[in-house]
Amino acid sequence: MTSPVPLLKVSNLSVEFRTRSGTVRALENINLEVHKGETVGIVGESGSGKSVLSYAILGILDAAGKVTGGTAIFDGMDMLNAKESDLEEIRGREASMIFQSPRTSLNPIRKVGHQIGDILLRHGSVTRAQVRQKSIEMLAKVRIPDPERRYEAYPFELSGGMCQRILIAMALACEPALLIADEPTTGLDVTTQAAIMDLVAELGQRRHMATILITHDLGLAGDYCDHIVVMHAGHVVEAAPTETLLRSPRHPYTASLVAATPRANVSLRQLSAIPGNLPDLRRSDLPPCRFDVVALTDQRGAPQWIKSAFDDMG
Repeated sequence: MTSPVPLLKVSNLSVEFRTRSGTVRALENINLEVHKGETVGIVGESGSGKSVLSYAILGILDAAGKVTGGTAIFDGMDMLNAKESDLEEIRGREASMIFQSPRTSLNPIRKVGHQIGDILLRHGSVTRAQVRQKSIEMLAKVRIPDPERRYEAYPFELSGGMCQRILIAMALACEPALLIADEPTTGLDVTTQAAIMDLVAELGQRRHMATILITHDLGLAGDYCDHIVVMHAGHVVEAAPTETLLRSPRHPYTASLVAATPRANVSLRQLSAIPGNLPDLRRSDLPPCRFDVVALTDQRGAPQWIKSAFDDMG
């Protein structure tokens, strides 16, 4: 059962990036709520702004990125206006993140057990005398076999699935209230993917932890999330309880994602591809809904914008 007061409430969050070729409006008026004990999926294609949203919330945007409006209230604190020293205390302790690509997220020249210990020591969860045992306990909790021996292993000595479990152990070491899992199963085989997601779900339920699952896989979100937020080109186009969204999508982009998602009773020939590409987010003349246009090029090479998806949906 979720709390009536959201643990995280994002209101009208906008982010832009200054580049040599112009300003990219990566997020525009994003609204999101996450309650304790709830798993919220953020779904969308690459470039839709899913990861940028999580980086903005945690205050770890790239130097070129800038929050231009909105609020992100986490457990009573406005994360967008907090001091960096306060954010450093929250990150890793109250709010943790599992980043994409475990092999590049881990320090390749530091033993994995020591990397877990670094987080425990940084946030004062244990003493130096306790750190080894606590780190080994975390390895055991994420079901890494022979955790005492794996404590001394380097990332290159472990499989992709093992490295992903190490990242989960690091993220959960201080028992955060909020876990952000950014494509936690990318590059893993189907069996390992299921094991990783089952593990995250089990630990979340046991600790009554709020979880944000960022993924391009609508099927994965459907299996593990209570609520799904669909993003396209820096906008939230639809948000609803999982069953409602999958059964009765209201936005044409959501309906297109559902139609393109493999299912047990649907053959590959029945799946529908989504035409077109993401619009150029540097443009100043984009319509209110960025999925409501497709880019065409006339004979002179000048881009034109025309009605598309909504007309097709009737």
